[in-house]
Amino acid sequence: MIRFISNASGVAYRNVAKPILFRFSPDSVHDFMVRSVGIAQKCRVLRWFVRKAWAYENRAVLGQTLGGIHYANPVGLSAGFDKNSELLPILYALGFGQTEVGSITSLPCSGNPRPWFYRLPKTKSLVVHAGLANNGAEEICTRLARRVPAMKRRSVLNISIAKTNCSATATEASGIQDYVDGLQSVLQASIADTVTLNISCPNAYGGEPFTKPDSLEKLLAAVDALRADLPIYLKMPIDLPWESFSELLAVADKHNVNGLTIGNLTKDRSNIDLKDELPEDVPGGISGKTNVQRSNELIRRTRQAYPDRFIIVGVGGVSSGQDAYQKIRLGADMVELVTGMIFEGPQVIGQINQDLARLLQRDGYTNIGQAVGADCQRLS
Repeated sequence: MIRFISNASGVAYRNVAKPILFRFSPDSVHDFMVRSVGIAQKCRVLRWFVRKAWAYENRAVLGQTLGGIHYANPVGLSAGFDKNSELLPILYALGFGQTEVGSITSLPCSGNPRPWFYRLPKTKSLVVHAGLANNGAEEICTRLARRVPAMKRRSVLNISIAKTNCSATATEASGIQDYVDGLQSVLQASIADTVTLNISCPNAYGGEPFTKPDSLEKLLAAVDALRADLPIYLKMPIDLPWESFSELLAVADKHNVNGLTIGNLTKDRSNIDLKDELPEDVPGGISGKTNVQRSNELIRRTRQAYPDRFIIVGVGGVSSGQDAYQKIRLGADMVELVTGMIFEGPQVIGQINQDLARLLQRDGYTNIGQAVGADCQRLS
């Protein structure tokens, strides 16, 4: 019955709701969604119905403990959707194993000039140019400290922290201090289970200085000095060649970095299969199906190079159980998505988890951890 409701919801979303929503600009749809869902999620009955109708739970098969944290399933929400952490109740109800909010920055940031989003519907991708818009770490963490303790925690809470998108953080030293200030706000609030340092946002003032080994070394040394008592992840760039990417891995290996999120938006439009027209004057990085191959290759090579060192979160083009399973078999411990949910509907989280359980059973696995990296060596 639950599978029927979920499948019917997906058909209704793709054939009714999405065509209507896609008649409006993606910026206006996102803003409307945040406002309306923020109000609707206050209804306990609605949250109960969403969970019963769409979420899928099978902890015996999909549950795992990573970095001392237990995850009910390996499907997470990536940063960029809930920028100010306003939608946790409904996101928990959808059945994510991990909910990543933000990216938040030490200082409030209005982001880049609108529009922030441009759809590529045939490519199932999205051009993103939000520029880390958020209300700032102090306000967001204060609100979370009031609300999170009263919530029934059904999902691991990950807070993504980035460098404030402004000229004041453009130097290496000021950028490091900005990361440290943001991380300190999160640590003092004591509400996050894990944190991610977003070092690779392609849409911020001053570029991506901490995707260079020397600068990353200094940043991670400053983070080490805080002696954070929770797992720390790095959000990795996706456009670097393996030689440069592996230099960043070598730096991370020397520091208190538990995991890697692979990877961020792509800025390189030269070698992607676009099925839509993309005007040159549309700025931003691209998320979604365009990033599958690059993400998968970096996941595989990272798992080969560091078999047991890092927890790997695979991001890029996940919209089905098969997409998630491919990343897991190549070496990802978990996956995250945002764009896939926009194109397939909110019920897709439960569908991915249910399909993962079926695929694992088909291949003779009793738990998700057994499949991690199964294809890593075979495809080397």
